[in-house]
Amino acid sequence: MSSLDAVLTHIGPADEAAMAAARARQDRLTKPPGSLGVLEELSVRLAGVAGACPPPLPEPVAVAVFAADHGVHAQGVTAWPQEVTAQMVANMRAGGAVVNAFARQVGAAVRTVDIGVASELPAGPDLIAAKVRPGTADLTREPAMSRGEAERALLAGAEIAGRLADEGYRLLATGDMGIANTTASAALIAAFTGADAEAVTGRGTGVDDAMLAHKVDVVRRALARHRPEAADPVGALAAVGGLEHAGIAGFLLGAAAARVPVVLDGVIAGAAALVAAALAPRVADVLIAGHRSAEPGHDAALRQLGLRPLIDLDLRLGEGTGALLAVPLVQAAARTLREVATFDDAAVSER
Repeated sequence: MSSLDAVLTHIGPADEAAMAAARARQDRLTKPPGSLGVLEELSVRLAGVAGACPPPLPEPVAVAVFAADHGVHAQGVTAWPQEVTAQMVANMRAGGAVVNAFARQVGAAVRTVDIGVASELPAGPDLIAAKVRPGTADLTREPAMSRGEAERALLAGAEIAGRLADEGYRLLATGDMGIANTTASAALIAAFTGADAEAVTGRGTGVDDAMLAHKVDVVRRALARHRPEAADPVGALAAVGGLEHAGIAGFLLGAAAARVPVVLDGVIAGAAALVAAALAPRVADVLIAGHRSAEPGHDAALRQLGLRPLIDLDLRLGEGTGALLAVPLVQAAARTLREVATFDDAAVSER
């Protein structure tokens, strides 16, 4: 689409009639009502997104891994060198990352997106080139990006989601790669939830106590400098976010406009989803929380979004790994409405 406003105008509410039909059908299936717990409500939401009961099977699946670097890396918030971002993108393109292994497990396509890697990456059909700028600025000293750059990254993400929907993908998943991106995530989550920096800042790639305390101080300094407001989501994103946050937020908006459900990964996706929901509250209708990250900020983001995670395995890798592990559960939810017989169909006596 030509502009972010055009994307937002295409985001409508879930289909209430389809959801009512799905709830009624769940109550007629050959099982005690409510016995599938969270999966029953998920099936209802899938029907609402599709506007049909039963909903189509959410397959094929594609995970978009948005990669970007962060200027706040200069503040020493992680023990990993910045060049690891580009190195891990190369690993993903070669099929050797955890996201690739999990994608093969569930039959998902992996699309790696250069939205803001600091170094130049070799072109190829296995890379979506959408670089807005080579990494963000240090958010403790200046805005991470300009407002225009944030809008460009949002639109790029929306266009990628629309393209994948046009290619026939019926379930999307978010992924990310960017050294120091949990620092920007904590700043965004604090800005959108009102939580204290200490409550939403985690160990990321595994920092020690001293570095964690420093990381919390970095997040506090960024928030004090910019005072980002949830009422101005693009401004908050530009001030303390990352380019992958912007790309993912746009990806969620584009998916909502195309009426395709999206499985969220961890804390980076949670931070991005807060931005997307502030721009278009109805985007929440298409969002599925794949898992609960070990990062404390993720729980705060999920509560704000009103999302219940499907799995909780203390994951904190990113890349889209937690989202992919949840894909079979999403598909199982749809299959209950499509394939399970009703009491009448199966001639089974009710209680």
